[in-house]
Amino acid sequence: MKQAVFMKYTKEKKDTMESAIQEHIEEMMDGLQCPKKFSCYTSGFKNLCKARDVGLESFVACLMNDPLVCKFSLLFGDVFFCQCKLRVYIAKKLRK
Repeated sequence: MKQAVFMKYTKEKKDTMESAIQEHIEEMMDGLQCPKKFSCYTSGFKNLCKARDVGLESFVACLMNDPLVCKFSLLFGDVFFCQCKLRVYIAKKLRK
């Protein structure tokens, strides 16, 4: 009985967290213009450009083969960074 109550509580908590994450992402999308029509989000995070969190607050390293074609890429030194707020959030908070 206790395990069933715990499992129900855990599922409800997870559903609440997922709803909060989804709501936050949709709020971010409202302020962005995406040339890829938010395919990262609409694909369930399966269609993500390659990026890696390098510890910077507002950027992730862009690992795409041709980052110059993306309007969100920024070259600094010898490294391209992604400055898409949605992609940065997905990399840092969802670790994808």
